[in-house]
Amino acid sequence: MSEQRDLALLLKSRFPLVVIETHEEARAVSLLERICNQEQWPFHTWSIADGLRRRVTNDAEADTNELTKALHCIDQSLAMGVYALCDAHAFLADHPLNQRLIKEIARDYQKTPRTLVFVGPRTELPADLLRLAARFDLALASVEAIQQLLRDEAQLWRAEGGGELRGENDAARILVQHLAGLPLDDARRLIRQAIRDDGVLNQADVARVLKLKHEALGTAGVLSLELDTGKFDNVGGQAALKRWLSLRRQVFLSPAQAKGLDVPKGILLLGVQGAGKSLAAKAIAGNWGVPLLRLDFGALYNKYHGETERNLRESLRNADAMAPCVLWIDEIEKGLAPDGGGGDSGTSRRVLGTLLTWMSERKSRVFLAATANDIQSLPPELLRKGRFDEIFFVDLPDEATRRDIFAIHLRARELKPEAFEVEALAQSADGYSGAEIEQAIVGALYEARARDEKLGSAHVKGELARSKPLSVVMAEQVQALRAWASSRTVPAN
Repeated sequence: MSEQRDLALLLKSRFPLVVIETHEEARAVSLLERICNQEQWPFHTWSIADGLRRRVTNDAEADTNELTKALHCIDQSLAMGVYALCDAHAFLADHPLNQRLIKEIARDYQKTPRTLVFVGPRTELPADLLRLAARFDLALASVEAIQQLLRDEAQLWRAEGGGELRGENDAARILVQHLAGLPLDDARRLIRQAIRDDGVLNQADVARVLKLKHEALGTAGVLSLELDTGKFDNVGGQAALKRWLSLRRQVFLSPAQAKGLDVPKGILLLGVQGAGKSLAAKAIAGNWGVPLLRLDFGALYNKYHGETERNLRESLRNADAMAPCVLWIDEIEKGLAPDGGGGDSGTSRRVLGTLLTWMSERKSRVFLAATANDIQSLPPELLRKGRFDEIFFVDLPDEATRRDIFAIHLRARELKPEAFEVEALAQSADGYSGAEIEQAIVGALYEARARDEKLGSAHVKGELARSKPLSVVMAEQVQALRAWASSRTVPAN
């Protein structure tokens, strides 16, 4: 009811143009029709298939399938009314005549109040029409609405002879949680598919629904759903970071049960390349049992003015729709490096502004996990308190952590750490990052295979001796980063 009241108020506010961006065309038209019936306003719809029609009588205006002819008809009409234009978004950008007619209809609103409502998945009005327009967003499905949908579909399954719906309570709870925020029609289809597959709700249904939900939202490759999340067991060291996250896990997953505590917003992981920042960011999602979304800044940027910011807004809106989730931005400095506003026509500054606004104002449970290698490239606005809950520094692993890393990577290759001199290997790998230790094991495996020998500690030691870690190759930069972080960040280890 609130949605109907809000839209009615917007229509009464005398905006000649209203934009409703949605894939739920039928729902938007039905909502407009209920308001017009209640207010006793004439209501018309237009589509390229049916032309201009009055809804109550279903009378059609002849020869109005083209938008230009429909707008001429509306412009010449002396009667007030609301007009829902369902396919207009395809005939605006390169059609100056249509733009002129819309402007004239809007200009004459005081004389003849005719409201044009553009309904479509993506509607961009020309700049000179924007000041005459208001936007309205249909309400997304709440948890309560999804729970009712699930009950309705389970009852329908029983009525059709499918029997009682079986499955796991946790799977049903997670399914409802992840479908909240979707359009109701989309949520109904996904629930129906999960039930009618085998009459059982389980974790496999949750995974499939998440994948389908992400595909339905779609952001042109900018926002990807990462299925390989990992666990903290696969991350060596970083005890302080793991403890910090474990303390906040339950609050993030069930904020209603943690009154007085703010829902965690996110962290910035700064550190040496290869030290395990990305691995830790991915493991947050795996440990918390929520989807992991990766924002690709490389795919975000577009040569056309305004498209980059649009891509980011859509990606963030879709991340909100996927909540609760972890949003991972790897090497964030490469997308937000200050350019002084001129190097790329100010695009980087506008992208930064869009991201900062979202970080400050979002209400959804999207945990932002960003990684960075070069703190000097990050804009100071991003680092001030309140943007991230905490900034952690992921340093090169100490000896105990190196032992853990050797054990993790040996087990990952079905090798027993007890068969290796892990203590000696950890000492030999002083100054090596986790990624470099892994590559030493990979290189040793190739060397052992070439000699037709079983892998042993000597092969790994030889590989370590032949390679030079980044802490040696770029010693000055690494030392400068460690010195900067020592008094400004929280150690992850």
